[in-house]
Amino acid sequence: MKKRTVIALTATYVLYVTFGSIPAQAQEMPKQYQGVLDTLGKKGDYKANVLKVNIPRTDLTVTVDGVATPTPFGFGGWLAMTKGEGARDVMMGDLVLLQEEVNPVMSALLDNGLDVTALHNHFFFDEPRIFFMHVMGHASPADLARKVKPALDLIGHVESTRPKAPITATLQPGKIDTTKIAKIVGHEGEQNGVVYKITVGRDDLKLREMGALIDARMGLNTWASFVGNDQTAAVAGDVAMLENEVNRVLKTLRKHGLNVVAIHHHMIETRPTIIFLHYWGKGPAEKLATGFKAALDQLGENPPPSK
Repeated sequence: MKKRTVIALTATYVLYVTFGSIPAQAQEMPKQYQGVLDTLGKKGDYKANVLKVNIPRTDLTVTVDGVATPTPFGFGGWLAMTKGEGARDVMMGDLVLLQEEVNPVMSALLDNGLDVTALHNHFFFDEPRIFFMHVMGHASPADLARKVKPALDLIGHVESTRPKAPITATLQPGKIDTTKIAKIVGHEGEQNGVVYKITVGRDDLKLREMGALIDARMGLNTWASFVGNDQTAAVAGDVAMLENEVNRVLKTLRKHGLNVVAIHHHMIETRPTIIFLHYWGKGPAEKLATGFKAALDQLGENPPPSK
């Protein structure tokens, strides 16, 4: 029995060293969180003590700089809840909105006692124009669901008064050597349709909100989504940084030909302060993965010199 235990622990350690983390396993859905999903009429999952509510914009067909971008590439909105202090939960989320939806959704959030902590773009030259709104709240799961539902009900139901111009995509999804990408980056990702996404948490920061640990599933992570083929691909992603990491990450991304699209915060009054940036690039998949890896290497203590 002891020998088997040692073997199991060794295998776990090898997986951790090789891939950086082990995917969170699904847990039985607590009754209060199932109630949240029922109230919102959404699907989600419960892993690592976090409820993740999926709010994908499958109703949209988006192109970015001529690239056909499937929903998992960067248009899957979400809400996450986890237990905080006392009887209250911490809720954080990122809502994917059309231009005409931004102010109605914002008003619905604010009128119902939730905080809007950031509003920004993730892309340039996207059609239709997409904005991303971060939300935060502290309450019981049932109250949080009640507060956020009016805003969610508006998504996809605000009429636009602007004509839509037809856009032809010049880069279509294809097949990418994801094994090579994972080897370059040093972390494995997940395949979602034609999109391959690598997510890396900032477990070194030990960030807490109301006593709740804010981890990768609560939004404290760095990620990269790849679409296209080995020769012609696109990457989009987000980097979570301490303030003293920002400029070296910016320099690294630009040296590797990746465009910085937005720099902002996702959370208010966190200690330490976390800054997030979104980036975008096109080119050979291997080159894009190398650029992402170089930026990833700038995070944490004693980073290597920027190349």
